[in-house]
Amino acid sequence: MEYSTIRKYQKPLHTIRQTRERLATAYNWLCTKLSFLGFLNPRRYISILDWYIIRKFIGTYFYSIALIISISIVFDVNENLAKFSQYHAPFKAIVFDYYANFVPYFANLFSPLFVFIAVIFFTSKLAGNSEIISMLAAGVSFKRLMRPYMISCVLISALSFYLSAYVIPHGTVIRQNFETIYKNKKKNTSAENVMLQVEPGVIAYIQHYDNTRKKGYGFSLDKFENKKLVSHMTASEIQYDTISDSKYHWSARNWKIRQLRGLREHITNGMQRDTLIQMEPTDLVYSKGQQETFTNPQLKEYISKQIDRGSGNVVQYQVEYHKRIASSFASFILTTIGASLSSRKRKGGMGLYLGIGLALSFGYIMLQTVSSTFAINANTPPMLAAWIPNIIFAVVAWFCYRKAPN
Repeated sequence: MEYSTIRKYQKPLHTIRQTRERLATAYNWLCTKLSFLGFLNPRRYISILDWYIIRKFIGTYFYSIALIISISIVFDVNENLAKFSQYHAPFKAIVFDYYANFVPYFANLFSPLFVFIAVIFFTSKLAGNSEIISMLAAGVSFKRLMRPYMISCVLISALSFYLSAYVIPHGTVIRQNFETIYKNKKKNTSAENVMLQVEPGVIAYIQHYDNTRKKGYGFSLDKFENKKLVSHMTASEIQYDTISDSKYHWSARNWKIRQLRGLREHITNGMQRDTLIQMEPTDLVYSKGQQETFTNPQLKEYISKQIDRGSGNVVQYQVEYHKRIASSFASFILTTIGASLSSRKRKGGMGLYLGIGLALSFGYIMLQTVSSTFAINANTPPMLAAWIPNIIFAVVAWFCYRKAPN
């Protein structure tokens, strides 16, 4: 019985051993064939030194954000507490509608400043502890030393662009609605004498539009073919359908349509008519900061649509679109400047470099604002206006990098 039992289990054990050997052989063959993908392994490029600097960089970056934003919240609460009490703002709305969207908006807005402060702070500390000198003495070039800085910038820039292009706009809508109700910052909710081209050769006119009720008064729609008027529609009121599954649904009341066919004229009228008109409430009423409430796909679509219509208020949207992309690259430029300035060990600590860093960061933010204003009011190309700060500070970064220790 004992011998037969051993024979009974020898075959399954032998089969398991063969299966393991086959799997090991297949794994080795697969690794050999896919060895060319080894360049995708991050461990090939990131050493212990890189991880050390990246942890210092990212940790100091988020620490500076938490510190400065906490101070900003304290000052903002102190400034707006009376208004919150006056307009009876609920505590839940203050926390989740206002400050939950206040923090990411301003953190991302001043991200270049936080990057610069973080680089100056921890690099000066490394230099003060003679760690930079040790790295350079061990044969690590300054160019090689910049690799973990650039890797950190890739992570920060990707996060900053994703937030500004897809996340923050939704929160900005909630925050602006809260400010309209509880901070007495009234939005522009009406428009007078609006005229726009809704389609090629089709011109819409609204004498008065109320965005709160999504209703227009004194409406007319003219259609031209070969520069000749072929159709003229009028309505005393026009109402936008907000519950429709698709866009551009309007309901006209007390309408009349005149069809012009040569010397003949055909007139139809009625009390109410549902129609499709290629315009939305966002095309009729512009409020300050509206471009910040659009995600990048919405912003691109809106710009394209407004250009086709010949609208004149598209510049600020173009500036916002290009500024989101340009601001993402600011981390690389300001990091290069900060690391180049603070990598030398000098007497006096990091006070001087922190002051220079703050001055350069505020200079970058101010230049962004000035260039955007010039684009809107002085017909400067929006793309150039968004990239001017990066171009100027890229020259400063190159000069500082050339003077850095090697």
